[in-house]
Amino acid sequence: MLFPEVQIAPPGPKAQAIIAKDRKYASPSYIKEYPLVVERGEGPWVYDVDGNRFLDFMAGIAVASTGHAHPHVVQAIKEAAERFLHICGTDFYYDSFARLCERLAGYLPEMGPKKVFLTNSGTEAVEGALKLARHHTRRQYVVAFKGGFHGRTYGAISLNSSKVAQRAFFGPLLPGVIHIPYANPYRPLEGVGAGDEAGNPARLLETEYFVNHVDPREVAAVFVEPILGEGGYVVPPAGFLEELRRICDRHGILLVFDEVQSGIGRTGTMFAAEHFGVMPDILLSAKGIASGMPLGAIVAREAVMTWPRGSHGSTYGGNPVCCAAALATLDVVEGLLGQVQRTGAYLQAGLRALQARHPVIGDVRGVGLMVGAEFVVPGTLEPAGAYVGELEQLAFQRGLLLLSCGKSTIRFAPPLVVTEHEVDVMLGILGQCLADLDEKHHPEQAAATLGEKI
Repeated sequence: MLFPEVQIAPPGPKAQAIIAKDRKYASPSYIKEYPLVVERGEGPWVYDVDGNRFLDFMAGIAVASTGHAHPHVVQAIKEAAERFLHICGTDFYYDSFARLCERLAGYLPEMGPKKVFLTNSGTEAVEGALKLARHHTRRQYVVAFKGGFHGRTYGAISLNSSKVAQRAFFGPLLPGVIHIPYANPYRPLEGVGAGDEAGNPARLLETEYFVNHVDPREVAAVFVEPILGEGGYVVPPAGFLEELRRICDRHGILLVFDEVQSGIGRTGTMFAAEHFGVMPDILLSAKGIASGMPLGAIVAREAVMTWPRGSHGSTYGGNPVCCAAALATLDVVEGLLGQVQRTGAYLQAGLRALQARHPVIGDVRGVGLMVGAEFVVPGTLEPAGAYVGELEQLAFQRGLLLLSCGKSTIRFAPPLVVTEHEVDVMLGILGQCLADLDEKHHPEQAAATLGEKI
C-alpha cells in the first residue's frame, strides 16, 4: 500500500526552476493554488519533479475521473493517435465521433431521444447551450443562480455568480441574465425572503421574478447545477429541482443541467440528475468525460436540438483522440459506480467523525465522491476562509492535494478509483492538520479535544 512521501519540502530545486520560468512567461491570470510541479501520475497518486509523492483528492478539479494515466485510457489514446490526429468532426465523419454521440445519448433514457454536440470544454458547452436555448425558444432571457459557476468565456461569466474576480472589469456582459438564490439547506435563509420561498427559492421565480422583473414568456432557459460545484459543493433538497422542472414545464422554459463537475460517475451515478429523479431538456458534460483530454458535450432532447446546419460548429470539438479517450473513460467509469457510492459514504462518515472533534467543520455534505466540508468560525455560520487557505497549504506540505471552493469549503473530489485505504490516509493527514491548526487558532478547543482523547 502506498502513502504520501515528501522527502524534499515543496517546492524543491527542480520545481523552483520551473515555477520561475512559468512566472516569467505565463499569464498572471492563472491562480496557481500551491507550488505543485507534476512529473507524472498513477491512479490517485501524483509525483512531483523532485520525487515527492502526493495523494490526490482534487483530481485536477474533478477531471481525472479514472485516475492518472489509466492504462485502458492511455492505450486508447495511443491507438487513436497512431491512426489520425484531426479531420474536423463538424465537416466530416469518423467512427469514434459517432460512437461517442451514441453512447452519451444512451444515458438518462427518461429524457427521451437525444442529440449530442461535442465541444472542447465545459465552458464551450455552456456557450453552445445558451445559443441553442435562445434559438429554439426565440426568447432572450435566461435564469441562473447565485453561487453558480459555468466557466470563463463571456456567456459563461454572465451566468456566473460565484466570485467577483471572474467578472470584474470585463463588462458589459451578456444581457438578459437573471440571478436567483440557490437552495442551500445549510444556509436556508441566505439571500431569500421569509416564508415558504425560504425553503425552496425556486418558487421565487413565480412569486417575485415573473411578477416584478420579467415575463416568463420571454425566458428561454434556466441554467442550474444540480449540485453546486465551485459555489461550495451544495446538495439542494430534492424539491428544489422538482419545482424548477414544474415551473419550466408550465411556462415553456428549457431546463439546463450543468453537470460539468457533477457528471460522469462523480456522484455514483453517471449523472447527478439520477439522484433527484428530475430530467433536464439540455444536459452539459465535460471535466471527467475523457480523463483529462479536452472534451465537452451538449446532450439535448431531440425535440430541442433544432438549430439548422451551419448554425453552430467547432474545429476541434470531438477530436478523434479525445473521443477515443472518452469512450475508454466511460468503459472504466461504468464499472466504478458501485465503488464510488460505497467509498463516498465511507468518506462522509470519516469526515463527520472529524467534525465531531473539530467545531470548525460546520457541515459535511455530498453525494458519491463529490463531497464538501464547510469550515466556519466555531459557534457561528461565519465562513472561515483564511483557515481553509491555511489548511489547503498545510495539507499540501504533508503530501495531500486538496482544493477549496465557495467561501470556505474544502472539496473532496478524488479520482473515482480511490479505495477506503486512500480515504483513511487522507483522513489521517487531514486530522493532523486540523489538530495543528486548532492548537494555533483555538488553543482552548484543542486542549479540550486532547482531553477527550485521553
